Amino acid sequence: MANVLNKVPVREQDPKVRAHNFNEVCLGYNKEEAMEEAARCLHCKNAKCIAGCPVNINIPEFIAHVKDGDFETAYQVIGASSSLPAVCGRVCPQETQCEGKCIRGIKGEPVSIGKLERFVADWACAQGIRPAGASAKNGFRVAVIGSGPSGLTCAGDLARMGYDVTIFEALHKAGGVLVYGIPEFRLPKDAVVAKEVENVISLGVKIETNVIIGKSVTIDELLSKEGFDAVFIGSGAGLPMFMGIPGEQAKGVFSANEFLTRSNLMQAFREDYDTPIVCGRKVAVVGGGNVAMDAARTALRLGAEVHIIYRRSEAELPARREEVHHAKEEGIIFDLLTNPTEILMDENGDVSGIRVIRMELGEPDASGRRRPVEIPGSEYEIEADTVIMALGTSPNPLISSTTIGLDVNRRKCIIADEETGATSKEGVYAGGDAVTGAATVILAMGAGKAAAKGIDEFIRGREEKQ
Repeated sequence: MANVLNKVPVREQDPKVRAHNFNEVCLGYNKEEAMEEAARCLHCKNAKCIAGCPVNINIPEFIAHVKDGDFETAYQVIGASSSLPAVCGRVCPQETQCEGKCIRGIKGEPVSIGKLERFVADWACAQGIRPAGASAKNGFRVAVIGSGPSGLTCAGDLARMGYDVTIFEALHKAGGVLVYGIPEFRLPKDAVVAKEVENVISLGVKIETNVIIGKSVTIDELLSKEGFDAVFIGSGAGLPMFMGIPGEQAKGVFSANEFLTRSNLMQAFREDYDTPIVCGRKVAVVGGGNVAMDAARTALRLGAEVHIIYRRSEAELPARREEVHHAKEEGIIFDLLTNPTEILMDENGDVSGIRVIRMELGEPDASGRRRPVEIPGSEYEIEADTVIMALGTSPNPLISSTTIGLDVNRRKCIIADEETGATSKEGVYAGGDAVTGAATVILAMGAGKAAAKGIDEFIRGREEKQ
């Protein structure tokens, strides 16, 4: 089996069917398919896939157990490094990380590591198997701000080390971007996210919802009055960006954050919910990342014709290849090398269209990508009654502005050490989108993992000095 060049195909909903429902697109592997795919792994002595994983899962080891049909041990191997395997198996960009490093991919397709991780996590959930926790508490308390991927990872790792951890979440439901930012058809909330949160709680982690750090309580108060020995900030980046072009104030212009939050967290896509969501007959989504794909595919399922407007070519699209492929299959229209110049309004102030200009790629910019340059005289209009801006996000400045001695950069991102998560304030650590700006789930998890180690070293070092 190790000589088989191609992956075992994964089953998916038919594009024509799934374009009209919010059920999960990818159906995953069954037992036989997972074992067959696992048999393709070469079990390299110098496993580059591990280095390609931001949380350093021992990939060859867990895959070896899948090959042998020992799924429980495979789950414990994954669980030693990752608190969210069912999530990662679905939304991680494996093609540029672990699978991108797979030696099998040199002369064929890489091992389908993500789909195998998903299978193992789903199997464990179905069997009621929980991750292994600490044998005893060590007497120290850590506060984690935010229950997104970085916060859940940091909390889970600290709990395994014996720390008493409390997560403070601003919203009414735990999960952060996993519940409000990623659509149901990519990441089921009850069947996957809620179960992963329950696993973290099973390690002894407490979660307090409806607590806004900076208003309900400050970081300084957590340290000085509430008795916490350290704080991790994993509050994400939820402040949307706009282009600043004429017409952005029109009725019918939304940030992708608002649109997806209404659909996901508030379940506006369900007919038995009263949450309103505005989605016209013709929707234009501006942006080319995963959030743009999510917003576009959500609007499609709500009955709209959808255009994605992106100023570079398909080769530069930052979204995962899988998401672009699925969007195309479902009928999303891509207007590439195109950039908005104005949002058009009717006499009532409602969106009536979007004026765009054609672009061409010039010399590379500071990011290394070729800079898009306008083609004079190439403007045209796209009919639309809803425009969704998916241009990225930045952190809400509430936490940094209410914390004494916490340094931020010009984008209001918290400045933190990349290896430890340490900030300018002693005992306060940070990671994920609050530090980097909008990025991927797995990078946020990697930052949460690094910070957990940094916090452990800080507290142990402090105790040794006393």
